[in-house]
Amino acid sequence: MQRAVFLDKDGTLVVDIPYNTDPEKIELAPFAVEALKQLQDHGYLLIVVSNQSGISKGYFTAAALKPVITRIGRLLCPAGITLHDFYYCPHHENDACDCRKPKPGMLLQAARAHQIDLAHSWMIGDILNDVEAGKKAGCQTVLINNGNETEWLLTADRKPTFIANDLKEAAELILLSKSYE
Repeated sequence: MQRAVFLDKDGTLVVDIPYNTDPEKIELAPFAVEALKQLQDHGYLLIVVSNQSGISKGYFTAAALKPVITRIGRLLCPAGITLHDFYYCPHHENDACDCRKPKPGMLLQAARAHQIDLAHSWMIGDILNDVEAGKKAGCQTVLINNGNETEWLLTADRKPTFIANDLKEAAELILLSKSYE
């Protein structure tokens, strides 16, 4: 079994521009390269799990995501970083799907496809839905504190293992934790 770090896309891996499908506007989050390189070098698979309701809302098509995914890969490639997979939920918030975070469907699907040990894996995201999805899948979690959430919203099912200021701090916390052993 392998370990993975699941990453939310917008606001975590890349700078959040709502419903952006212009590859030229894709910019990695601060310290993303350093953080992902550290995690990958310590044996973690890197897998993106992202809600993309803009598809169901008609803002863009699923095909429009492909150049965005390619752009992210090209930005990471010079550092030798490989995203092992990219999962997205195209459904609307009101749809009864199993994949839209806070449900754990994308993480569970990735775990089956890549033989991932979820108990030794992590979910990093910038909103509590990311944290909840990770916890429901059996992962430990890191919330990137970029101002999207507030402490009073932290309930038991949404309380992260750690809160970090950026991806670099998130990677450091993961690598210093007991689950790394």
